[in-house]
Amino acid sequence: MEIFRLNNVSFTYPDEGKPVLKDISLTINQGDFLVLCGASGSGKTTLLRLLKQEIAPFGNCQGDIVYMGKPISEWNDQTLASDIGFVFQDPDNQIVMVEVMQEIVFGMENLNIPSFEMKKRLAELVHFFGIDDLLLQNTSDLSGGQKQTINLLSILLLRPKVLLLDEPTSQLDPVAAKELIQILERLNNEMGMTIIIVEHRLEELFSLASKVIMLADGEIVHEGSSQVVAQTVFEQDDERFMTYLPSVTQLYLEKEVAPTVKAIPLNVKESRLWMQSQTFKVSRELREEQDKKTASGLLLEIDKVYFQYEKDLPFVLKNCSLQVNKGEFFSLVGGNGSGKSTLLRLSMGLLKQQRGKVSYKGKQLKKYRQADLVEQFAYLPQHPLSFYIEDTIEKEMDAIITKHKIEDGANKKQTISERLGISSLLHRHPNDLSGGELQRATLACLLLENPELLFIDEPTKGLDPISKEQLAQLLLELQGEGLTIFMVTHDVEFAVKHVDRCAMLFDGSIAAEGTPSQLFKGNYFYTTAINRATMADQSLEVLTLEEALQTWE
Repeated sequence: MEIFRLNNVSFTYPDEGKPVLKDISLTINQGDFLVLCGASGSGKTTLLRLLKQEIAPFGNCQGDIVYMGKPISEWNDQTLASDIGFVFQDPDNQIVMVEVMQEIVFGMENLNIPSFEMKKRLAELVHFFGIDDLLLQNTSDLSGGQKQTINLLSILLLRPKVLLLDEPTSQLDPVAAKELIQILERLNNEMGMTIIIVEHRLEELFSLASKVIMLADGEIVHEGSSQVVAQTVFEQDDERFMTYLPSVTQLYLEKEVAPTVKAIPLNVKESRLWMQSQTFKVSRELREEQDKKTASGLLLEIDKVYFQYEKDLPFVLKNCSLQVNKGEFFSLVGGNGSGKSTLLRLSMGLLKQQRGKVSYKGKQLKKYRQADLVEQFAYLPQHPLSFYIEDTIEKEMDAIITKHKIEDGANKKQTISERLGISSLLHRHPNDLSGGELQRATLACLLLENPELLFIDEPTKGLDPISKEQLAQLLLELQGEGLTIFMVTHDVEFAVKHVDRCAMLFDGSIAAEGTPSQLFKGNYFYTTAINRATMADQSLEVLTLEEALQTWE
């Protein structure tokens, strides 16, 4: 039975001549697990929000949206609020109350659910999620994964028929992301809940999806089961969506002599079964060439650092030591709330440790003038919008040129803008840019000062696979020109493919560090899907699809 039907739906934002959605016709059945994917700006989030009337975007909407056999506009607000739940990309945008218990009952109280019913639902789902110890905590003290869990719980207490999710794993570490996806799988399989999810991290979702829809420029380009969509994208050599396919799926399609739709693997288990039926040998010369790394001199050193935000709070960092070499691309990984962003900010001198030393070029940070550090360091924050003061990109760049008295600023602005591909964006407000555009624009502002060390916090959050690769190539080019990069990320796949050295933060200190191969091979969660698929045979074990395609014969 259908739960949603869209008939020729088009949508145009105010003052925009081009529609963001064009004649979308789609049927969603009860119990479907629908995955929506596509590049930034393709219309995914707009389509998702149109299904949730309370947060539907303002603009010109044409066509029909039918819910449970009746136009969605004809349903009363209370029914829709209860029936259709929505989980935002940023959990902080959804939380409204100070205390966890207040937050999770907020929705039920607004819908006037009887006290007895509220208590019954609360007891059941709090036990299911195992968050009894969080109920009296402040929501501001929770990690990103805990906040997203609280958001999901508060929605499920309303007993929705449909759950809409907009990139819910974008700010979660690999373990928390896996746990959230497992919950969605159970909701879909055991309770028959309809799931509609927009996501860029698709390795885990293709095997769960009953239907995949790929959007480009506001239109449905590919639609069908995961295996049918994968086969179609591969046969058409559609470069727009090839990187959206799970790596184990791409490996099969590239290496299998006679691929068939039904045999296409979508997860680690299916991929291992296929590999057992194949015979591969590895080109050792290529693998040895890939493993070569270049050594550089010491640039930044964190030595036995202790840090706590307040005297009565536990230490976030404890006896933490770390070194970053000149000219390298370094990455720090770890769980939500482990202290990664704290260590990053401390490394820049934005926070002061209680004990230990932080040194740059052999000299302690506290002995530098702040103005000197500003010239040497650049910081791309997790939320780039927080960087901006002016109302256009060009005004922001001009303000930086004036403030720091940058010589030949106009020509430098033009050169950097052309190089980063943002010349056409200079007149626009930062709020009007997509995630990838905002990343490039902020980097352009930072590069005006010729920094020596670039700190970046979760740079791939919210980026589609193609935008990630564009960002990676830009960072690698800058590294090749001598820039040192210190990155904090949850995106293991991104780190594995592009960085020189990684470290894992656990319990306030560095638990392990080394090359991506040393740090990520053989793990359960902090690794790639293709590594989990290949680790059973050490002779074939790889971390990336590219490595398998280049070295397997």
